[in-house]
Amino acid sequence: MALTASDETDLLLPLVRGISDTAQWEDFLERVRRRTGGESVSLILKLGATVHAPVVDFQAGRHLQRQTNEADPFEIHALERLHYDRLRPGRVYGVEEFVDHDPVFRLERQAKMRALGIADERMVRLPDIEDTRSWLILASARPCGAADSALLSSLVPYLEAALTSYIALERHRIRASVSAQGMARSATAWMVLDREARLLAIDPRLETWLQDHRGYVPRQGERLRDLDIHAERELAIAAPLFASSEPPRPRPLVLHDHPRLEALLTGTSGMPSPSMLVLCRLPNARTRESIARLAHLFDLPWREAELAIALNEGRSLAEAAAAMNLTLETARNYSKRLFAKLGVRGQPELVRLVCDSVAVMA
Repeated sequence: MALTASDETDLLLPLVRGISDTAQWEDFLERVRRRTGGESVSLILKLGATVHAPVVDFQAGRHLQRQTNEADPFEIHALERLHYDRLRPGRVYGVEEFVDHDPVFRLERQAKMRALGIADERMVRLPDIEDTRSWLILASARPCGAADSALLSSLVPYLEAALTSYIALERHRIRASVSAQGMARSATAWMVLDREARLLAIDPRLETWLQDHRGYVPRQGERLRDLDIHAERELAIAAPLFASSEPPRPRPLVLHDHPRLEALLTGTSGMPSPSMLVLCRLPNARTRESIARLAHLFDLPWREAELAIALNEGRSLAEAAAAMNLTLETARNYSKRLFAKLGVRGQPELVRLVCDSVAVMA
């Protein structure tokens, strides 16, 4: 059962689409299951070389592992995963190759497979992709033949290529998600401009800020508008410089005065073509969580942590006291205790300590 011309669209096209959508992996497996007439086809990924590395299963047809666990939580599927790492990549194995050496074990296995309605299995281990190992498994209610093994063998190079892209994409997604959360927590937003200062991409938070404060939604492929005239001119001048192969050192720029929006212009790396990255600081409102985090980090009473956050926001001691319904003398006592506990010599050092702390992240 080698690959045919129709398989290029029926099997391989869904496999390529599966790179970006787990549902498409399941679509590919379901098509393999229909092609072979099997009960179940699964793709197993072991995300690491250690014994306890996490395992991800993509399934089509009956979920045999789940059915086995529901019947008896102490039982395992017909072919234990402890054998998986021993397989030679690229070769198709039958379940009998693991049980023929032990008659008792073979009989036990046959009974368990019959209970599941499975007569035979075929498995192929794919070549390792960095520290990720993977296996394609076919379980059938009838004995598997040479055609089934030939089909699994034929799919190996295509699966290897698709999984290589999938694993790399998943890692990029994780990094991108973590980077986005980190920038959001630090109140940093971004946009990318080409060498003509036209918008290539923009952080949704910055897009919302421009809409709320400037009254328009920036459009991809167009230059920014409704900024300060000086800022628009500076962006047009800086874009070709930072989008060059040798960008200059990062440069600050005030995009708008009221309300104030500052930016740091720099070059990009890892982009398909050179472009200019514009990093902006958005207002980062402090919350009760900021006070709680500061109190936890430095073992402070709530009111002392609240005063430290208020001073960090730029308020004078008298303004902070009024906002907290404290007398000025009480606020002074709190501040003295803060200076002593945190090892700072005054309000400027206190503000710097709080600003450098994760407590003030959004």
